[in-house]
Amino acid sequence: MEALRQVEVWGCPNVAVAVCGRVEATYGDTSLPFAWASVTKLATAIAVLVAVEEGVVDLDEAAGPAGSTVRHLLAHASGLPFEAGVPIAPPGRRRIYSNAGFDVLGDHVAARAAMPFADYFRDVWGFPLAGSPGAGVVAPLTDLVKVARELLTPGRIAPETLAEARTVQFAGLEGVLPGFGRQTPNDWGLGLELRNGKSPHWTGLTNSTSTFGHFGASGTFLWVDPEAEVALACLTDRPFDTWAADVWPKFSDAVLQGALGA
Repeated sequence: MEALRQVEVWGCPNVAVAVCGRVEATYGDTSLPFAWASVTKLATAIAVLVAVEEGVVDLDEAAGPAGSTVRHLLAHASGLPFEAGVPIAPPGRRRIYSNAGFDVLGDHVAARAAMPFADYFRDVWGFPLAGSPGAGVVAPLTDLVKVARELLTPGRIAPETLAEARTVQFAGLEGVLPGFGRQTPNDWGLGLELRNGKSPHWTGLTNSTSTFGHFGASGTFLWVDPEAEVALACLTDRPFDTWAADVWPKFSDAVLQGALGA
């Protein structure tokens, strides 16, 4: 796909991208490991949902701060701050993006499963979690494509579980989308950031409102547009900044145009 060559002018030392679904294409070294940063949360969320289906945990059982549940932690609605610390809001009142919440989530699943969360994660995915459940994967594009395919056509979890994960959790909550400012509402599913009507946003202007995914501070992202039946996965080693906010939406639009015209 010609659109993938746009990455050549991004100024990234290394970059690898893949389109999955309606069309299939890759660019760059698909075997080179990259730090996924917060894109890790997509894989962690699926692992937690596997734990839900296996009866290891329940979405609505207590986890994290008083009044919080597994569902709150997945949906960044537990009230925990970005990094470890005391809660800064009651559960369900604000959308506070929280790495700490995913650390708590990993510890909770580990305790219920009686095994380290990294081991549970690897059993689900077949690739390792090298650090935090919120940002610890270092792996190549071939592994991120596994996540993309799961979010397009689930096999590790039931389609009904993915449908719930794509549904707005705690509707109406406001919050800051890192790098893109305050969003009203700031809609999230179960570990999935939901496009809906957010503006500005890191996906394209032509992405459907049903698009969901995540991006990472290491210059990485994965979105899935179920209406277009397309997923776009991108790994770079250039940290997220204004360059990404500028080029990612244009790149996404070009990929969608190429895919839908194919």
